[in-house]
Amino acid sequence: MQSAPITKYRPFPPVDLPNRQWPSRTLAQAPIWCSVDLRDGNQALAQPMSVEEKVEYFEMLVKIGFKEIELGFPSASQIEFDFIRRLIDENRIPDDVSIQILCQCREELIVRSLEALRGARNVIFHLYNSTSPAQRKYVFGAQRADIVAIATQGIRLLRQHAAPLIAEGTRLRLEYSPESFTSTELDFALEICEAVSDVWGPTPDNKIILNLPATVEYATPNVHADQIEWICTHLTRRDSTIISLHTHNDRGTGVAATELAMLAGADRVEGTLFGNGERTGNLDIVTVALNLYTHGIDPKLDFGDINGIREVYERTTRMEVHPRHPYAGELVFTAFSGSHQDAIKKSWEKQVPGAPWDVLYIPLDPADIGRSYKAIIRINSQSGKGGVAYILEHEFGYQLPKLMHKEIGRIINDLADTRGSELSVEDIHGVFRSEYLERVTPVSIEHFKTLERDSTVRCEAAILLEGKRLVLAAEGNGPIDAFVRALLQAGLPRFDVNSYSEHSLGQGAEARAVSYIQIRTAKGGLFYGAGIDTNIELASIKAIVSALNRSIARG
Repeated sequence: MQSAPITKYRPFPPVDLPNRQWPSRTLAQAPIWCSVDLRDGNQALAQPMSVEEKVEYFEMLVKIGFKEIELGFPSASQIEFDFIRRLIDENRIPDDVSIQILCQCREELIVRSLEALRGARNVIFHLYNSTSPAQRKYVFGAQRADIVAIATQGIRLLRQHAAPLIAEGTRLRLEYSPESFTSTELDFALEICEAVSDVWGPTPDNKIILNLPATVEYATPNVHADQIEWICTHLTRRDSTIISLHTHNDRGTGVAATELAMLAGADRVEGTLFGNGERTGNLDIVTVALNLYTHGIDPKLDFGDINGIREVYERTTRMEVHPRHPYAGELVFTAFSGSHQDAIKKSWEKQVPGAPWDVLYIPLDPADIGRSYKAIIRINSQSGKGGVAYILEHEFGYQLPKLMHKEIGRIINDLADTRGSELSVEDIHGVFRSEYLERVTPVSIEHFKTLERDSTVRCEAAILLEGKRLVLAAEGNGPIDAFVRALLQAGLPRFDVNSYSEHSLGQGAEARAVSYIQIRTAKGGLFYGAGIDTNIELASIKAIVSALNRSIARG
């Protein structure tokens, strides 16, 4: 990197917009969406999609709710030409969906593109040419007037050659892009857009789409919003024009730039699912749409099965959605931090059905987009007691007493520290079972029964103590009290029952009881035990044995 002063790069010039309105506006509705996955996204793939994969992807986009879908560049690629023909010939395009194609302002390319569109009901013909000073200087060696002439001649040629298609019943709309709009002088961008509109002659009932691309993202999002508002306020035929956005993500702010430009007056947004595209990618429509949704705005797109959408995307594009990708990433509804886990658990438990969503650290209910609650809390060495308790409850049904959270949390954290990696829910369940439910040394129970005598209960039990069978009997004010007395009479270390709780595990005839008992040893140590059985009485006896074994194992 160049040392200061940095002279290799220049700040992007601000827009002279003294009365800008967008900062005080609020988004209230979704834009017109146009997916460019099958063109802009596809061209950026190391292995572009096959026709079969494109058909599957197109049908997914229709199911999501896109009404405008750019299919490709049929004049430049035979596979894209064949794909478009297949959709039309097999009648796969719904009546309310407009297909869009991209084309340069050259006659032979316009003619070839129109051949691909024969028989289509609704078409957006997207013409473009480059307009920035750098493009004019380095690529075309042309002046402003020459660039305007390229654009307007392209519009005239489209009008001429599209006449038979329109006569056959195709509704054809024009989209024009001054490519590299954001690095083009605003007055020239306006000039060429006005010239194109003059030739096309849009009306409020048949609007032109002026697409203003951030082909390369050079400026901060607020400057992009200023550029869009400047055009919107200076355009002659604003009521006959749809202002469209096409942001890229070179500065990593494509989403922010799009949202601010929508405030600035844009009507339409082009982008791709998960932001696939050249270099750093296109605008991520999933993120913008679900951002609107979390503000109570209907996005007009259905991402209720985000996992299924991600599966098709990853399989057909050979790209992977990043684990931290907003909304769709594997880990975005996941908390490893102990304090976060505790806050999530407490706020989730207090949600009232029908009330506004208000769970800490999770801005959107994962269920709304088909995500599982399982992934919300995951465990590593940074996790807390609440996270472990959450998993044991939501995955396996154990409703641990509050005071037990710390104990099991410490055990799980020690294991995570030792492994140095994340623990799966199966790991956590396995540790819980081996620590609390499956301990059989030094004490295991073979037989237990009780007999009631007036206000007392007599227990009779057979246990194995370090492999030796002992038959015990004692009386108490209940089964637990009687069994504790029997154990103490057998010479086991003294302890008292400190707390007891239980709940059912499962429902119906197959339901079992789970008991949790905390004991206090003669030395003041506190240990929990747990037991499961179809008989609630026996579950509590198993919990006592579990706690006793744990206390003996720890001296």
